[in-house]
Amino acid sequence: MESRRRSGFHHGDLRNALERAALDLVGERGAHGFTLAEASRRAGVSVAAPFKHFASREALLAALAVRGYQEQERRFSAAVSSQEEPAQQLAEFAAAYVRFTVDERALFEITFGAGIDKSAYPELEEAGSRVLKVLAEAAGALRGDEDEAIALIYAVGAAAHGYAAFLHEGVFGKQAESVRRAERGAREAALVLAERLPLRRGETESARSSRPLSTEQCGATRNTPTSEES
Repeated sequence: MESRRRSGFHHGDLRNALERAALDLVGERGAHGFTLAEASRRAGVSVAAPFKHFASREALLAALAVRGYQEQERRFSAAVSSQEEPAQQLAEFAAAYVRFTVDERALFEITFGAGIDKSAYPELEEAGSRVLKVLAEAAGALRGDEDEAIALIYAVGAAAHGYAAFLHEGVFGKQAESVRRAERGAREAALVLAERLPLRRGETESARSSRPLSTEQCGATRNTPTSEES
């Protein structure tokens, strides 16, 4: 049966089998640590079989990156929906980002560390845009200007990414509590960023500090319990 499969036997669900094989290999060796031929062997098919679905190794990784964005969209939507205040919504997103990197380490590495030319894969850009849309309303409530809202999303995401990197480098220790510490730190950083007024063109730090908070930003300072505390 095995020889028939390798010489052209119908696999049944070749695309998913190759994606699962590649995901396993990334988990074992990293995003740059395998070839398309190795993914084929792991899936139990001939080395020519992947080309029915993927033109290259990067195309296979791009398909997995789309899956990564879809999982982020699902997780971040749930996180944002768990809170009512915009600042708290971004804080829960930051914590969910850290948790995603723990639960889906291989997808995380593929999405952000595989060096994929994302402009070559429209479906990848579309999936990433849907993730941004999940956060757009919360950021927009805190920053009236669209550019400032996007900048806030990137800032919160960068802070969460940093906490995730520290977590995986062992900065918070190896114990189970380390994940909760990283999530908590990401939440707190998000709240600081959400409550910080954006610096206007030509404005000094002291002028920003004396500028009053908007209604939305005043609401962001309330002690709304997080999902971790409730």
